[in-house]
Amino acid sequence: MYNRSKRGRGIGLQAIICVVLTLLSVSFLLPFVSVLSSSFVGESELIRRGSFILVPEQLNLAAYRVLLSKGSTIYQAYLVTILRVTVGTLLNLIFTATMAYGLAKKAMPGRNAVVSLVFVTMLVEGGLVPSYLLIKGLHLLDTFWVMIVPGLISAWNLIIMRNFFMQLPPELEESATMDGASPLTVLLRVVIPLSLPTFATIGLFYAVAHWNAWFDATIYINKPALQPLQVFLRRVVLTMTADQLNPAMRVTLIERPTDLSLKSAVIVLTTVPILLVYPFLQKHFVKGVMIGSIKG
Repeated sequence: MYNRSKRGRGIGLQAIICVVLTLLSVSFLLPFVSVLSSSFVGESELIRRGSFILVPEQLNLAAYRVLLSKGSTIYQAYLVTILRVTVGTLLNLIFTATMAYGLAKKAMPGRNAVVSLVFVTMLVEGGLVPSYLLIKGLHLLDTFWVMIVPGLISAWNLIIMRNFFMQLPPELEESATMDGASPLTVLLRVVIPLSLPTFATIGLFYAVAHWNAWFDATIYINKPALQPLQVFLRRVVLTMTADQLNPAMRVTLIERPTDLSLKSAVIVLTTVPILLVYPFLQKHFVKGVMIGSIKG
């Protein structure tokens, strides 16, 4: 009797947990579904039903015609973002790996002092004004490299990769050194092949950060042709109109999308790519929590 009542309480508790998690999942999805639906809503339906629409009565593609037609400025923003993600992630991995490999060597003089300085940067920042003056002094304002060079090495990712390198058996590197391999050869031929999961995880961290970044481009870049996708999204949400989005396309009053559908369509186009990729990357993010941790 006791076992039956205990089993019944366990089943009831699991049912409650499932219901709560289902409701939470639905609440998380509702805003995105609302934005997606709003991108297909025409002016008449918007006036009649209001701004919160989950299922549009009729699909209106005017916003996507403006955004995806020839001459739209969204293509330039996509190009800048893709270049930033690919070039930035590659350089991030190169500089982070080389510095982490050097700091992982116990024989390196002053490595503890360097690691301490790196750790301090995680706690203290110089501020926006000194950073702007530094970028200006380096002549990086209004250049593509202003989105790459200042963040070449993340202190957090550097420490994670350094801790992982320190866990590798030193006998492997010693045997390669005895065979005449230089430190660079050891890094390329021995360490990196053994560290591919770490490189994949850290690379994903850098890539997602580049895709979502917008503040640095907002502060340091004034040229519209160099602004990435997230800054483009911000401009559309705040001020941009259909005529500014696609100057080459003549939008009539009948075809003109509403401001809500235009903004919603831009949000969808800037969010969907990372949403499609994220399910394949989630396991690497979970694995990244344990990479470089201390094992007993």
